Amino acid sequence: MPPPGVTVAIEIDAATVRRGDQVMIGGQAFTVHDLTAVQRGGKRLHFATGETFTMQRTTVLWASRRVDPRLPRPRHW
Repeated sequence: MPPPGVTVAIEIDAATVRRGDQVMIGGQAFTVHDLTAVQRGGKRLHFATGETFTMQRTTVLWASRRVDPRLPRPRHW
């Protein structure tokens, strides 16, 4: 059973990527299983299928992320 919430599309970079995010790379969907920090602010993404992808600090991707709309969100003023 999937976790509660809704799936939303968000823009991510190396600083905001999370475990469980689903990213599209080369027309194929991958689910982030684990993350490793690399030099200069990058992240190496380890996918559930065994592949890896290195995001540089400036890499921007679109991802699907499950969020629970019932949880309070911090306000950005």
